Amino acid sequence: MSDYFAHESSYVDDGAVIGAGTKIWHFAHVMPGAVIGARCSLGQNVVVMPGTRIGDNVKIQNNVSIYEGVELENDVFCGPSCVFTNVMNPRSHVSRKHEYQRTLVKRGGSIGANATIVCGVTLGEYAFIGAGAVVTADVPPYGLMVGVPARRVGWMCQCGERLHVAAGRAACAACGAGYEESGGMLRQTISPRKP
Repeated sequence: MSDYFAHESSYVDDGAVIGAGTKIWHFAHVMPGAVIGARCSLGQNVVVMPGTRIGDNVKIQNNVSIYEGVELENDVFCGPSCVFTNVMNPRSHVSRKHEYQRTLVKRGGSIGANATIVCGVTLGEYAFIGAGAVVTADVPPYGLMVGVPARRVGWMCQCGERLHVAAGRAACAACGAGYEESGGMLRQTISPRKP
């Protein structure tokens, strides 16, 4: 008996590694060589390809494909129908499997519904990608990104609340975390309150 849940309509191929407490829902497919951590949730129609790595406590909503070359660290959220790619210039008649580019979503990142993450980029810790955005370049930690192509319009707290920076400093009203902004980057200086 496995220590994860897979709905009867899903497929989990031999050779996939799945952590304890993970739930795999309707019509999902986890392929051989995929590594999925503990306490994850894979929604309806999710596909996880070989050679991918998914950390612990990752939430992948309906209709998301995790292609080879994509890595999701712990606590990542992928909204419904968000899109990853792994080749910059695909052609049906030209094999480019040797050209797959790595895409890394670092710890705590959130990707909104229908957003597209073009391959070869890194989303920094706790980055927040708005619904429908198209990310074509690296995103700094805590960056709030919107638009096509995506541009940074602000900063988000580790807890998911928008931050308001004044004189290079910000404090989250929801969790008490403190931040400093310098050189186009944000860093946490005060940890959030314990619940």
